[in-house]
Amino acid sequence: MNIYDLFKANTTELNKILHDFSESDLIEFDNCASLVINALRNKKTIFWCGNGGSAAESSHLAAELIGKFKTDRPPFSSISLNADTSTLTCIANDYGYQEIYSRQLKGLGKSGDVLITLSTSGNSENINAVLKAANEMSIMTVAFLGKGGGKSKDLARHKVIINSMDTARIQELHLFLGHSLCEFVDRDFGFIKA
Repeated sequence: MNIYDLFKANTTELNKILHDFSESDLIEFDNCASLVINALRNKKTIFWCGNGGSAAESSHLAAELIGKFKTDRPPFSSISLNADTSTLTCIANDYGYQEIYSRQLKGLGKSGDVLITLSTSGNSENINAVLKAANEMSIMTVAFLGKGGGKSKDLARHKVIINSMDTARIQELHLFLGHSLCEFVDRDFGFIKA
């Protein structure tokens, strides 16, 4: 297979996954967006986290809100829990890797905030631990998942599950969802005109 054929195969697969988004998936994504909008209107914080490539996407999407997305505007309160290496290594060393996000959320989070997790499998212990902590703290939970959703699908109040077993395609769609969410925020607040 040459690069052209690989590109065509990957785009075909990506288009199929997008086409398979159901009406209920879109309604659930709309619910997720409404949660984020309401939290930001009430001066709450959006927390993000993931592992590996999903950690990179979490940092990227947190930056889109606290920095800017398409236009200059005031910053929104948005924190990536996987961005501080000193904190991550301290907690991992002292409490275990499964606590790296939940301990931070317990220290930083408040009722009415929103936690958005990104996980291709939904089975990462640290992701499921932070979802449990958020639920105990009355922090609204959103999970972007794949591969059937794993254990996270039962822990997150709202979830969007990408219908794929391919990690790369799932991560690509998670970033698409995140960018769509950021654009919706900016439009809802009037920073992007129709």
